[in-house]
Amino acid sequence: MDNNKNWIDQRFPLTKVWNEHLAEYYTPRNFNFWYFFGSLAMLVLVMQIVTGIFLTMHFKPDELKAFASVEYIMRDVNWGWLIRYLHSTGASAFFIVIYLHMYRGLLYGSYKSPRELIWILGMVLYIALMAEAFMGYVLPWGQMSYWGAKVIISLFGSVPLIGPDLLVWILGDYAVGDPALNRFFSLHVIALPLILVILVFLHIVALHTVGSNNPDGVEIKKNKDKNGIPKDGIPFHPYYSVKDIVGVVVFLMIFSAVVFFAPAMNGYFLEHANFIEANPLKTPEHIAPLWYLTPFYSVLRAIPPMFNSQFPGVVGMFSALLILLALPWLDRSKVKSIRYRSWPYKVALGVFVVSFITLGWLGMEPVTKTNSILARVFTVIYFGFFILMPWFTSIGKTKEVPKRVTGK
Repeated sequence: MDNNKNWIDQRFPLTKVWNEHLAEYYTPRNFNFWYFFGSLAMLVLVMQIVTGIFLTMHFKPDELKAFASVEYIMRDVNWGWLIRYLHSTGASAFFIVIYLHMYRGLLYGSYKSPRELIWILGMVLYIALMAEAFMGYVLPWGQMSYWGAKVIISLFGSVPLIGPDLLVWILGDYAVGDPALNRFFSLHVIALPLILVILVFLHIVALHTVGSNNPDGVEIKKNKDKNGIPKDGIPFHPYYSVKDIVGVVVFLMIFSAVVFFAPAMNGYFLEHANFIEANPLKTPEHIAPLWYLTPFYSVLRAIPPMFNSQFPGVVGMFSALLILLALPWLDRSKVKSIRYRSWPYKVALGVFVVSFITLGWLGMEPVTKTNSILARVFTVIYFGFFILMPWFTSIGKTKEVPKRVTGK
């Protein structure tokens, strides 16, 4: 066994990689519940790729056959219904895990120095994941898939000067049809998964270069023993690898319950209209994307058109995403963790979370006068969190940060 190991190490740094990223990668000893979601995100990514491969074997990216091929998977392929539901439910589970992972970053200041690049890579990964989800959302070619694609893609036509040509370039035609479906299929199964895997790799390498943050926001690398080992650190393996297994088991229990008993989640994970084949001649009563895209869709709808163009709303929607990249430089607080932050930040973060959830809910509701007013109010609150961050993170009294982790 040792000879085989030496043979591999001479040709590939297997032991070196194992030690640097697992056995000798020292992590803070006070990780809590919020630190489960990074590993869960990797689990769901692998599950999405594996189930996606099996679905690709039977799916036909043709506007005349796509919907029927999904029905064939559900009814005639052995265990096809389970693979499809694992994939569709997995998409929502992915975003739930990612949103909780991002919230952890906001709680404990995981975007602050020296982890700015980790945050940026994570946000680019999040944007790529949204593109991947949207492409996959179109593929079943149900009513909501078709009309959702028609509404969202038509927004690119509002770009000044180049809009009409850009729209034709994206669609490969003058309307949503077979060329667009083929392009989205190619991007969904090849290009974007490859980009996601590369970004995950870069995200982890960047994390392991500077080290993990912790609930106290204390840099454990600043306090080492005579052997150069952080006094408040423990090896990721076996301590946290075993701990993560507990999180995985709990997650899979909840996930399995949803897959087997409520895969559509009353229309939130699979819309009712998407069980009807796409009909370009019949518009659904209410068009909205799946829940994980609705906060930004709500921002789009909240901004009124200008000169009969929806371009201001498009700018607002993409700005709501891109402004997240600036977070490390907007936060002026001297402390990282919410445990030691001043009360203005705690209030602002709470209001921001409420605004994001409310925008998500409004994006799923029909457009009414009341909903439009609420969407505009919460859009202002959403952007206000970032615009006012340099101010509310620099005022108020912060608590003294301990020199070593507290173990809580």
